[in-house]
Amino acid sequence: EERQNPAIINGSRRKRIALGSGTEVADVNRLLKQFEETRKMMKMVTTSSPRQMLKNVKQQKKR
Repeated sequence: EERQNPAIINGSRRKRIALGSGTEVADVNRLLKQFEETRKMMKMVTTSSPRQMLKNVKQQKKR
């Protein structure tokens, strides 16, 4: 459930995950952000034409 919707992972869950994995809460937050960015990229790749995909990648690099 958490993999499909990471937004449901609240502060206490993030703290528990961090304690269980031996990392900081900031590391868990960073991982969740990277996960969301990767999910967005994969969605663009699967739904875009090759030309549109290149345009999207260039826009992402500017951020």
